[in-house]
Amino acid sequence: MDVIYALIPGMIFLGLIMVGVLIWAVKSGQYDDLEGDAQRLLMDEDGKRKKRGKGRHKPAEEQAAKKDPGRNWPDAD
Repeated sequence: MDVIYALIPGMIFLGLIMVGVLIWAVKSGQYDDLEGDAQRLLMDEDGKRKKRGKGRHKPAEEQAAKKDPGRNWPDAD
């Protein structure tokens, strides 16, 4: 029973901290654009694709290195 007297104020304190973190996140703009990344992921970029001939396809690593060797991470564009 004595443990409950310590746990209840502790949980109230942690709850207040979490509410403070939520308020900070909303004020700093963390929730401004919830669907922007999802829409950009689904956007189709047909204009940038090139048609390939019947020849052998090059591996993705070679294409990325030829394109720009300094920027080869997935979200560089």
